[in-house]
Amino acid sequence: MNNNISPLAIIEEGAKIGNSVSIAPYCFISKDAEIGDGTTIAQGTAIYGKTKIGKDNEIFSYAVLGSKPQDLKYKGEDVELIIGDRNKIREFTLFNPGTEGGGGKTTIGNDNLFMGYVHIAHDCKIGNNTILANGVTLGGHVTIGDFTVIGGLVPIHQFVNIGEFVMIAGASAVAQDVPHYCMVEGNRASLRGLNLTGLRRQFDRKDIDVIRRTYTELFRSGKPLLENAKELIKSEENEYAQKMLNFVIENKRGISFKREESVDEKK
Repeated sequence: MNNNISPLAIIEEGAKIGNSVSIAPYCFISKDAEIGDGTTIAQGTAIYGKTKIGKDNEIFSYAVLGSKPQDLKYKGEDVELIIGDRNKIREFTLFNPGTEGGGGKTTIGNDNLFMGYVHIAHDCKIGNNTILANGVTLGGHVTIGDFTVIGGLVPIHQFVNIGEFVMIAGASAVAQDVPHYCMVEGNRASLRGLNLTGLRRQFDRKDIDVIRRTYTELFRSGKPLLENAKELIKSEENEYAQKMLNFVIENKRGISFKREESVDEKK
């Protein structure tokens, strides 16, 4: 198996440990945990409950994964924390499993970076290739889309839905949904334009132009947002613009934006 497991680590009988796994001194691994191949777990990390960790993750010192949800409604139900592959989980992070009211699972995708002191609450769903900077705090039932970047010390209210390719400025306070491809900033956070830097890394110019046009028609026309989105989607053929429009139509917590943007969209 080629594992490197310190004799000072506590691994309960029943835990499933893959191949080429490294577990440092003073770690605790629950009997119900699963650790995938190639994962490294640094000193003092605690992995509780039914926590499933995929391959080639790098978990740094004093992370706490799978401890009981911080939800007063939790009464000991059988719940899970599921983490994908190739994530970097830095020092003093805290990830909770799900609750019965949220389907019983907190899920985290692949290739994410969680910096120090990040908190992922119960029933959250994190996509792939996201970056959560130091001190980001997610309330319960938050969803984060792929390729989203969240700056340091950002709290996100429970049940908020953050789209794909979103940029959230550091120290913002997010209480409402953020559509795909957008930037938000402030307390309370509101739209400041498109995340053009992130889009240019992954999208063709023609698609960015369509997304830009759709953003302008949605948020700068002065028309009622929901009715406007429903009208625009009738004739929109671009899949990315459709995705943005559907997000607006389906969102539950509202979207905070100003009629006149403070960021020059032509930059």
